[in-house]
Amino acid sequence: MHIGIAGAGVLGRLLAWRLVRAGHRVTLFDPADGPLSRGAAGWTAAGMLSPSAELECADLQVFQDGLDSIDMWSEIVPALPGAPDFDRRGSLLLAHRGDGGAARRLVDQIERKAPEAHRPRPLAVTSLGELEPDIHGPSLAWFLPHEGAIDPTQLMPALYESAKTADWRWNQPVQDVGEGFLTVGGRRHVFDHVFDARGLGQRPAKSPAAGCSDVRGVRGEIFLVRAPGVRLARPVRLLHPRHRVYIVPRRDHHFVIGASEIESEDRSPVSLRSTVELLAAAHSVLPGLAEARIVRAETNLRPALRDNLPLIEQSARLTRINGLFRHGWMIAPAMTARAIVQAGILVSSSGVSSA
Repeated sequence: MHIGIAGAGVLGRLLAWRLVRAGHRVTLFDPADGPLSRGAAGWTAAGMLSPSAELECADLQVFQDGLDSIDMWSEIVPALPGAPDFDRRGSLLLAHRGDGGAARRLVDQIERKAPEAHRPRPLAVTSLGELEPDIHGPSLAWFLPHEGAIDPTQLMPALYESAKTADWRWNQPVQDVGEGFLTVGGRRHVFDHVFDARGLGQRPAKSPAAGCSDVRGVRGEIFLVRAPGVRLARPVRLLHPRHRVYIVPRRDHHFVIGASEIESEDRSPVSLRSTVELLAAAHSVLPGLAEARIVRAETNLRPALRDNLPLIEQSARLTRINGLFRHGWMIAPAMTARAIVQAGILVSSSGVSSA
């Protein structure tokens, strides 16, 4: 089949990777300058794979998609060039003593939703110290054993390189999408099937009757810092009164620090308030970050629907995927696999699709 894809973010690249490996002819259109342009929301992400922790705001389908996707990443990542980072050593929820009440309410909420094997496991301070010796300050901790992390900044180029035989059309924003066609620069391109994975880019041309007409942007802010003397083996979330502050280790003593979400479509640089609050919160967990150097600060908008849940819309020759919210990297493999199956497109049984 000849398949058209609108959008070359994480969804578009995963779709291309799966479909090219299955022997299909694929053409992608994206407004970015090239494969390393950092406009897509997938670049501005920590890459946490945290289905249990995300039950704070997600349903059991997102939870299951997250678990399935972790298994899929364990097959996808080794097949990509450049050996992108992927680990599944679990994650930690942390809280300072003064925030214990709010933290316990959130943990109780996760426990009510999660199957028993995936519920947060309380950790004594001594056990926390054995697991992560450089963490000091939090008096409450919980371990989530079935979670992990990937590095989106490695995976975005790796997915492109692995699907390079596709026809990548950069600097070509899609104006309209319909059953079996994409309109780009006033010209209609016809395909056997079309996937619309543009996120917020769907909004201008959407029909009011379509299911994604209420897509909105949710602001995400992250810092990349480097601290050669600090050790951290797994992602941590600090249950802060104003934010869910996360710290995710990266290669070469780098750490991503961010907050889960801000209800705003402001694309301006990170504010002074966010800078002070997020970095101070991270320092309260890892005191060794005091001498860290700020490498980069980024903001971006994640596409979300009214209920903050993802949606696949399927018609005869068109599939729309949207609303991945803050769960993008966590559920993208399961979502793309399911979308391909719902579209009735044949794939091989070599692990390309395991929906």
